[in-house]
Amino acid sequence: MKVRDLMTDRVFSLTESDQLFDARELMWDLNVRHIPVVDDERELVGVFSHRDLVRWTGASETTSLTEREETLRRTAVGDVMTRDVETVGPEDDLRAAATSMVEGKYGCLPVVEGRRLVGILTESDFVRLFAEGN
Repeated sequence: MKVRDLMTDRVFSLTESDQLFDARELMWDLNVRHIPVVDDERELVGVFSHRDLVRWTGASETTSLTEREETLRRTAVGDVMTRDVETVGPEDDLRAAATSMVEGKYGCLPVVEGRRLVGILTESDFVRLFAEGN
């Protein structure tokens, strides 16, 4: 199987200038933990993950909910996202992609052609594959 056989090709993305508040809302609305970050040409520049969000906002006892919300509204995705991310191509071997995810402890691999985002491969895609009995 190839990556294209399992990847999600209808991918929502963010830009570096999007605010964390909006990114968090998009994650909640879509029920996802990873959102690729692209530039104006839809070239991949990074990934924003739930882990990035938690790491940035934290849950300090000295920070009120209001202060955390204000921080989310003042902070850009580009200040928090992971920049150097592992990627795969749509024609890459699916088993090799899975091995990369396991070995690198990645929750997702953006799928690119050149640097242009064309999809995303996530742990959930593999769970779905086995749940459907393929």
